[in-house]
This record gives sequence, structure tokens and C-alpha cells, in this order.
Amino acid sequence: MTGTISSSQRTDAYTLTPETTLRDIIDTLPAECFEKKPLRAWWGVFYNVAAVAVGYGLVAYSPWYLWPLSCFFLGTALTGLFVLTHDCGHRSFSDRLWVNDLMGHLLSLPVLYPFHCWRIKHDYHHAHTNKMSEDNAWAPLTIAEYESAPAVFKVFYRLIRTRFWWLGSIVHWAAMHFDPNLYTERQRNQVRFSIGLVLVFGAIFLPTLVITTGIAGFVKFFLLPWLVYHFWMSTFTLLHHTIPEIHFKYPDQWHGATAQLAGTVHCQYPWWFEWLCHDINVHIPHHVTTRIPCYNLRLAHASFEQNWGQYLHKNKFSWALLKEIGDKCHLYDEQNGYQSFAEGAEKAKAQAPN
Repeated sequence: MTGTISSSQRTDAYTLTPETTLRDIIDTLPAECFEKKPLRAWWGVFYNVAAVAVGYGLVAYSPWYLWPLSCFFLGTALTGLFVLTHDCGHRSFSDRLWVNDLMGHLLSLPVLYPFHCWRIKHDYHHAHTNKMSEDNAWAPLTIAEYESAPAVFKVFYRLIRTRFWWLGSIVHWAAMHFDPNLYTERQRNQVRFSIGLVLVFGAIFLPTLVITTGIAGFVKFFLLPWLVYHFWMSTFTLLHHTIPEIHFKYPDQWHGATAQLAGTVHCQYPWWFEWLCHDINVHIPHHVTTRIPCYNLRLAHASFEQNWGQYLHKNKFSWALLKEIGDKCHLYDEQNGYQSFAEGAEKAKAQAPN
């Protein structure tokens, strides 16, 4: 089955008919896309852990002038571990719940991420992708929301929407994953466990690192790779969901099939990076259904190319792409889509009472 473009929608050649459901899209996928392959999953863990070990070795033994490259490689390898955490969070790593939870916690500890906190918030992002006032992953502010925000908030928002986008993941990590009150009562036991585990690990690991290797060791073995990890997480999230052509919708206009299939971007990275980070860039199938393990994403994407190709947004990673997004995709206007800060200020000024 292939979808058809809705003639009743305002702009969007990428909008599916209201009758099209996620189930219609999922039903076009080969059954093999959903098959869990334990050997393939554990092979991914093995080579990624090996890459992290190599990264730590490079950081330890490289001359000082190669530290930036060594830290960059280590941070990227740690990002790959978190992509495996991503599969654990969506229960697509193993059929056994306890294996998903155990591996999710172990693989996310090196970057100090509370697994259940991330899992719950990330599931919410999937349930409300590109829905204004609901999506918790890089959703834009409206012009009115930005204009009425406190000055300090505006400063941080401008930073992470422009040249300091790479800080976005750090802000998200700190603001949303360490407060049990942000979760329902039913979720809080799991949340407290994950937070406690990260705090205990950090309280042991970080001081030990400083005592044994000094401040320089803390910087090169933890801080710089951790910042590289957040650079990639910020970049993933930004490029997966933000281009001028993608529309956010308010709840009364939001359509799940359109949001997941046409509101998510396939972004091509260098082959070595895609291998090390388990094809997380092949993101559209993952948003249509989280049941697909990372090693089956390419098969699913090929199916979408065949059956739903006209709805797929595709890009290639480049600094020019990041610059375009950073120059244009700041605020959101319901009628006109993304607006720059300058356009938003001009519109706010025009609408202000005399």
C-alpha cells in the first residue's frame, strides 16, 4: 500500500490523508524488520565496547596534541553505546525485559544518564512527535511564548537554537532527568532507582578519576568525551526533527502517521560514523515503530523508499545544513512555519498595541 496526498491540507506535499494510520504504514514493512537477532545485538555491544576501550587507550597514550582527536573518537564511541541503550529503552534489544533494563543501565552509566528517566521521557517524545506544547525534544517556541519568556530563558533559548545547538542535550539531560516530580507516581520507583544508580556511580567514579589521574585526567577521560557525546546527541535530535519544511501541529490538528513518517528526517553521515552509532541516523522507521532493532533499520527504510518515498525527508550531514537550521529555525508560527528571531521580532512588533 502507498499513501496519497491530502488535498484538504494547507501546504504540505508531505501530509498523508487523515484516514492513513501508522498501522497502514507498518503493515507495508517486511516481517524481517521486527525480528530480534540476539547474536547481532550482542555483536553490536561487543564491537562498541571494544571501540570505547580503544578510545580510552588512545586518550591515555596519545601525545597531548592528539588529545582532541582521541577524545572525539571516545565520545563518538560512547554515543554508540547510548544508541544501544536506545534499543534497550524501546525493548527492541532483547525479548527479556530484565535484559533490556540491565543493559540499558550499564550502557548509559558512562555518560551519567538515568536510564528509566530517559526511557520514559523519550517514549513520550515518540507518542507526541512534532506536537506543539507536548513534544519534549527540540520543540520550538511560538513567537508569543518567546516574547513573554524571562530574559535569562531567552538567552539560553537563542544559544541552543543558533551556534550553540550542541548545548541542547546537556540542558535536556540536566532539566528533565533528575527530578522524580516530573514523572507519575507509578513511574517514580523506577526513576528513583535510575537516578540513585547514576549518583552513586558518579560519586565513586569521578572523584576516583581525579585522585588517580588529576584534573587533566578528568578533562580528557571524562569531560571532553562527555561533551562530544552531548554534541552528537544534540545534533541527532536537531537534524532528525528540524528543517524548514517540517511542520509542528497543535493537538487538534496533529496526525500521528504524518508526524512520524513525514515529520522525521533521514540524515546521511559518514559510513564509519553510521557503523559506530548503529544507524541511528536511519531514523524514520524507528519513529514509525520502535519495535525495529537498530540493525534492521536499513531494511525498513528501503521498504519506505519503495512504498512511501514521496513523504520522506532526506538530508546529508554537513555544516552548511546545521548553519541553515541555525539561521532559520528559531520560532514557530502556525500559519508560516519556522521563523527566524529577526522575523519573529518584526512580527511581534507589528502586532504590539500602539
